[in-house]
Amino acid sequence: MILDQFKLDGKVAIVTGASRGLGRAIALGLAEAGADIALVDILDMKDTGTQIEKLGRKCIAVKADLGRKESAEEIVRETVKGLGGIDILFNNAGIIRRAPFADFTEKDWDDVMNVNIRGLFFLSQAVAKTMIEQGRGGKIVNTASMLSFQGGILVPSYTASKSAVMGLTRLMACELAKHNIHTNAIAPGYMATDNTKALREDPARNKAILDRIPAGRWGEPEDLQGVAVFLASSASDYLNGYTIAVDGGWLAR
Repeated sequence: MILDQFKLDGKVAIVTGASRGLGRAIALGLAEAGADIALVDILDMKDTGTQIEKLGRKCIAVKADLGRKESAEEIVRETVKGLGGIDILFNNAGIIRRAPFADFTEKDWDDVMNVNIRGLFFLSQAVAKTMIEQGRGGKIVNTASMLSFQGGILVPSYTASKSAVMGLTRLMACELAKHNIHTNAIAPGYMATDNTKALREDPARNKAILDRIPAGRWGEPEDLQGVAVFLASSASDYLNGYTIAVDGGWLAR
């Protein structure tokens, strides 16, 4: 049955940035599909963990700063110890800083790049090594952005990092495919999360954004659950190196 290919029963997934927003919704979606979840964040993850356990799935929480390279090995070690292995990695964690290009600071550049691309790279590397050792393949899914395709304004480090995420997704697909590890990315459109709070509260920017989205609304974190489960499951076994926009039609306009 085709629906069986979307099931994640017996799989273990790591989801970063899982305390709230997109990461929380993705973690819950994967758990509903049958996966046990290792939550990763620097914030409290108790609420997300409680919801996953209510679904009858196992869940552990690993508090980690993805800006530290050492966190990658810690996350892998705790996941294998607590849940028995790793089948899925969802690199969702990301931060943003806003300022005009001419005024952007070194700290705002480094903080964003360290989490959004450096942390993603080293965690993916550590997880891929484990997946190769396990010998059963795996799925790596990265969170890209509309700014993987566009320039944007006032967010130079975010744009740079998310463009890098899309490029690295392609490289990982090319190098890891021989190990039956598939790497893809999701590019969320304008979603109603903490990262977009300033935009939604600016009447002019909010209107300009909504006027361009054919769907006529901001996306909700739950809008990503279907594609997240698809990319984490065997239903996507011949999809590799691609970034899927879930944007209400933004890029089509």
